[in-house]
Amino acid sequence: MRFNDEALGLVTRRQFGIMLGAGMAMMLPQVANAVTVTESDVNVMTPDGTADCYFVHPASGTAPGVLVWPDIFGLRPAFRRMGKRLAESGYSVLVVNPFYRVKRAPTADAGAATPIPQLLPLAQALTETTQMTDAKAFIGWLDRQSSVARNRKMGTQGYCMGGPIAFRTAAAVPGRVGAVASFHGGGLVTDMPNSPHLQAAKTKAQLLIAIAANDDMRSPNEKNVLKETFAKVNLPAEIEVYTGAAHGWCPPDSQVYNEPQAEKAWSRLLALYGKALA
Repeated sequence: MRFNDEALGLVTRRQFGIMLGAGMAMMLPQVANAVTVTESDVNVMTPDGTADCYFVHPASGTAPGVLVWPDIFGLRPAFRRMGKRLAESGYSVLVVNPFYRVKRAPTADAGAATPIPQLLPLAQALTETTQMTDAKAFIGWLDRQSSVARNRKMGTQGYCMGGPIAFRTAAAVPGRVGAVASFHGGGLVTDMPNSPHLQAAKTKAQLLIAIAANDDMRSPNEKNVLKETFAKVNLPAEIEVYTGAAHGWCPPDSQVYNEPQAEKAWSRLLALYGKALA
C-alpha cells in the first residue's frame, strides 16, 4: 500500500513553503530601545468560564495595561508577536482568545488562511452582553497584576471584529480605559441604539480609528458619522482611511499584510498610548 506525505503526517514541499512564508511574514521590525519582557500563557476566569490568553509585560517595574482583541482568526503566533512588540515598547499586554467559550486557541485551523465562513459561527456567537462581560473580566484581571500601573489609564485595541469590541470595552469600564484603537474594524457603526460608536461616545477615552481603503469604498459615509459623533461630544479621535490598505492589512500573517501602512498604523498607536496613558 502506498502512502502519501499527508497521510504519513509529513510536511509536503508546498506546505513547507507556506509555513516558511508565514514565518517570514511574522518577522516584525525590531523595537528601538526595546525593554526586556516576561511572557506567559495565562488563564483568566470570567463569569462564563476560563479564557486562555497570552500575557507579556516589561520584566521590571510597572507599565500601563493594554487589552488586545484579535481579528476573527483569533489568538495565534502573529498576535503573540504583536503583543510582545507592544510590551517591548513599555506596556503590560493581555492578548485574549475571544472564542474561549467554544475552544482554546488556536481557533482557526489554518491561521489567517482559514476560510472566513468556517469562523463566522464563532464570531456571531459573541453578543454585546458577552463582549461587555469579558471586557470587565479582562480589565479586572489586568488590574490585579503587579506589572500593571494602577495610577495610569489602560488602553485597548481591536482588529476587524475586535474593533467594535474595543469600543465596548471602553464603555464597559469607562473609568479605567483611556485609549481605544480600531484597525480595519468591522461593525463600528450600526443603526441600532447600542451601536459601538455610540457607546464609545459616552466615554472619555481618546480614539484612533484606522480604516481600510476597500472598507471605505463599501461604506464611504462611516468615517463621516464617526467624525461627527465624536466631535459632538468633544472626544479626541484620529480617524483616517489608509490608502492602498485592504481590510486586514495590520497582522503580519494576513494575506493582505501591508508593511508600510501597518507600520504607520503602529506608530499612530504608540503616539495614542504615549499621550493618553502617560
